[in-house]
Amino acid sequence: MPSATVVSAPSYVFPFRSSTSSISPTAISLTKRTWKPRIQTISFGKCVVRATVSIEKETPEAERPETFLRGVDEAHSSSSVRARFEKMIREAQDSVCSALEAADGGAQFKEDVWSRPGGGGGISRVLQDGAVWEKAGVNVSVVYGVMPPDAYRAAKGAPTDQKPGPVPFFAAGISSVLHPKNPFAPTLHFNYRYFETDAPKDAPGAPRQWWFGGGTDLTPAYIFEEDVKHFHSVQKRACDKFEPTFYPRFKKCRGNDINSKSGGRSSNLTITGNNGGKDKNDVIKVCVVTTITVSGKDGINSNGGSSNGSAASDNNCSGSGRETNELSHRGERRGLGGIFFDDLNDYDQEMLLSFATECANSVIPAYLPIIEKRKDLPFTEHQKAWQQLRRGRYVEFNLVYDRGTTFGLKTGGRIESILVSLPLTARWEYDHKPEEGSEEWKLLDACINPKEWI
Repeated sequence: MPSATVVSAPSYVFPFRSSTSSISPTAISLTKRTWKPRIQTISFGKCVVRATVSIEKETPEAERPETFLRGVDEAHSSSSVRARFEKMIREAQDSVCSALEAADGGAQFKEDVWSRPGGGGGISRVLQDGAVWEKAGVNVSVVYGVMPPDAYRAAKGAPTDQKPGPVPFFAAGISSVLHPKNPFAPTLHFNYRYFETDAPKDAPGAPRQWWFGGGTDLTPAYIFEEDVKHFHSVQKRACDKFEPTFYPRFKKCRGNDINSKSGGRSSNLTITGNNGGKDKNDVIKVCVVTTITVSGKDGINSNGGSSNGSAASDNNCSGSGRETNELSHRGERRGLGGIFFDDLNDYDQEMLLSFATECANSVIPAYLPIIEKRKDLPFTEHQKAWQQLRRGRYVEFNLVYDRGTTFGLKTGGRIESILVSLPLTARWEYDHKPEEGSEEWKLLDACINPKEWI
């Protein structure tokens, strides 16, 4: 089951297809341009796709609206997955930010709210240089856009003589990266997202396609085994409430297992580009990074179910460095794993909505007890320097491997939004090697040779 991924520059910490930043369910580049950005061309089998996606320009808002949904979606909010997912991510943003502010004891989040005339918008929150948090970003967004025909054909696996019109889509998500000051307190990344297409404009009445994605992962500078076990145990409990295969299946997407490859079952197509030459009309580049699951034989199932039986269990994560948090150029992983899933539509939609909600609600119980134990521990300059070296790895991953970040930089996106997930400080030393057997060496060894924590 190959997959096709629609990618664009992230403008907030959570844009789609997250890795660290995951900056991923959706994000928007705000800069006005009169020049054409570089178009990336990617091959998908025998198909080469050069595609663009456009959405409306955003408008700053003084207050948070009750919803970012369009009126037609609001009218069906009691049963709409779109409305319930938006409600979930906004409640999760509030609860996470409140918990982080309480842990810090003084600093507060700065908030930016934005919307679009045709529907959609977002809330970006950043706290930096607090007592506990060096930098913390927690963002949500709702985006309406149009998927180009080439992207839809590649995703659906339709014959080349079929030429559907543009495909409207909806995307919503929450994403966060949390960098504490204390080197004994780990960095955390999480994002959860939902993507849905409407019928192609020339095929009214065609069924919608939908996917869930997301994950939570831990990146410490020092290993406290009880902390890592606690973190993974909370992830496992959240997964086990819904399906006992979820945790072993999704943890392999985050580098917990050195053999975390997809066995060749799936591949990724990245579809990127400019807005079709409409820059002069202030059309903003989409910044969605999300995945469209395609069956190698039958195409996407209209009911969101698996179209190839048991093979689906390996199809919702990728073994690439982007998804396993692997820094291929260093031969190590960025952190100690967690869970990650994408293209998830092979179960009942209601069940998966509840699962994504449970995962988002598990962030605080998985992470805050660790912070409370470690945030006030005394540390040395040597230990702080090691944390900064590991932060350097975080920067390398974002700038080299994270799809949303690299695409945004190549196309001249809004720089503050693209780099919001980066720490305030980081460090690089020439040919630095920790002493074998030291606590620093133990962390590096765990990143090179992943282990089972529970």
